[in-house]
Amino acid sequence: METGSKLRVIADVQKCCGAGQCVMVAPEVFDQREDGIVIVRDAEPPEEQHAAVREAVAVCPGAALRLSESAG
Repeated sequence: METGSKLRVIADVQKCCGAGQCVMVAPEVFDQREDGIVIVRDAEPPEEQHAAVREAVAVCPGAALRLSESAG
């Protein structure tokens, strides 16, 4: 685990296709609007959510999610 690192979630709503994969993988961090487009509930999730967030980014079919990482 990357102790002390900060992870920032960035969503491009223009690329989001509304599949909801991110919500299924990390519901504490992602949600969806009525039209299915992603909502980032926690742009800087705690470390215990980092693995789920990375998986959500990896499975996003629209490549609408990306991460910015910095030392804590």
